[in-house]
Amino acid sequence: MVPFASYLASESSRGRVVGNVMSGLLLGIMLSRPLSILVADLFGWHAVFVLSGAAVLVLALVLSKVLPVRRPSSSASYPALLGSMWRLLRTTPLLRRRAAYHACVFATFSLFWTTVPFLLAGPMFHFSQKAIALFALAGIAGAVAAPVAGRLADRGWTRPGTGIALVTVVLSVLLPLVIRTGSPVGVAVLVAAAILLDAGVSANLVLGQRALFSLSPEIRSRLNGLFMAIFFLGGAAGSAVGGWAYATGGWSAALWFGLTFPVAAILYFATEKK
Repeated sequence: MVPFASYLASESSRGRVVGNVMSGLLLGIMLSRPLSILVADLFGWHAVFVLSGAAVLVLALVLSKVLPVRRPSSSASYPALLGSMWRLLRTTPLLRRRAAYHACVFATFSLFWTTVPFLLAGPMFHFSQKAIALFALAGIAGAVAAPVAGRLADRGWTRPGTGIALVTVVLSVLLPLVIRTGSPVGVAVLVAAAILLDAGVSANLVLGQRALFSLSPEIRSRLNGLFMAIFFLGGAAGSAVGGWAYATGGWSAALWFGLTFPVAAILYFATEKK
């Protein structure tokens, strides 16, 4: 949907359009956590999958009726398009760089949201499932960064915007690492960290996609597919590392691991040519 929307948008408004579409995608990701917790708490975990399947089916039917028709100029077969993706990865430095940035920040995103429910349900806060769901809603505020980042990209400010996004993710981890308390102040710190984290990740995602979509339209969808696959691998790694770190060394250990990912991205970002 994202490359399709970018195809329909003009060059001057592409960042804004991508930002708007990505804000919807990110809202879906962030809302999925509290909604699934509430649904599972009320009706059992099976209901989450039943409702999700029904929603996707309805969406598929609606989109089949309302989306405009696009006929790509490429006549290559689907297997040939799949086979070309390794070559695209090897020959597109911008793809590798932007995918590496976002794999790092998405690893921290997944690590945080995988482990923070354990912290909230533990002896420090004693949150119920419903209270954890309400906490997860706080991160939604960070999605507002997506359309803002899109407009920055349209103005040619992708590089400084990327630096700000990466630093924001670092700050989101440092905040709960430095201030740890079971009081209401501790909850406020975690809420602020969640908002900063989601804002940084949202902004970096839109800036990365806007940069990729400035390349040839014929390869736009494949670039997006590779970009998404790589950074979701980063997210999966972050979840795995976070669960292991929390079980081994607790919340502080998880945060230290979470900090290494965006710091690595910043060091790599420092090598980017202007």
